[in-house]
Amino acid sequence: MKKFLSLLVLLVAFSSCEEDIQFNTPAVQGLKDNELWKATEYRAILGGGGSLTIEATNGFETVVLKTVSSTPGMSFQLGVNEVNKATYSLNADGLSYDYQTGTDLGDGLIEISDNPIETDITKGYITGTFRFNASDEFGELVNFQNGFFYKVPIQAAP
Repeated sequence: MKKFLSLLVLLVAFSSCEEDIQFNTPAVQGLKDNELWKATEYRAILGGGGSLTIEATNGFETVVLKTVSSTPGMSFQLGVNEVNKATYSLNADGLSYDYQTGTDLGDGLIEISDNPIETDITKGYITGTFRFNASDEFGELVNFQNGFFYKVPIQAAP
């Protein structure tokens, strides 16, 4: 009986050691107003002249990051012009809310990683970080911080 009990204890011990690891590659996420925001769909689009647009959505909320260049290692200030821009929109229950940065509107930063393991335009993926404060037409703000996009697949512009 002792052998059976010992075997049962060992069996339970080994079966409880299973690890359920989930990898989040690629990914787009950040803290929106101090709450985790995570995209379920995302893509990066290379446009004319090397511009970059990253679109990420979770079904109801969409974040779009636009930069004038997709060059690894570059940083782009937001709130300075219309070519480096972040937008956030929420569409739920028939209501739509739109926030954006632009010339003298909001602020923030988009940085593209220069690590060749994370960003390789020729292999078709890009990585970086972002943060921004965007405003709606009434002056209400939405804040994104600690945002990152990791190995987002790149598509050519349509």
